[in-house]
Amino acid sequence: MLRETIRPSSDLRNKYPEISKSLQLRDEAAIITVNGRGDTVSLGYNTYNSLKAKITVLSSIVNGQADIIEGRTKPVEETFKDIRTMLDSME
Repeated sequence: MLRETIRPSSDLRNKYPEISKSLQLRDEAAIITVNGRGDTVSLGYNTYNSLKAKITVLSSIVNGQADIIEGRTKPVEETFKDIRTMLDSME
């Protein structure tokens, strides 16, 4: 679970090294506020990449489910035959 901390925008100017280190060491999101309202979310680079990878996988699953619902499927043997044909043509 991604932990969240709320920080005023002034902390970006005054405490950036502290915020950066905290985000790099933990799966954490810093919610930056302006005038007391949420404005921006900052993540460590590794956390960002992890979330991006999870979104990609989930998107693929949703697309696969849509293919099944719409009948865009074929037998696995046919799929592997098509893949072998494609790979053979690349040689």
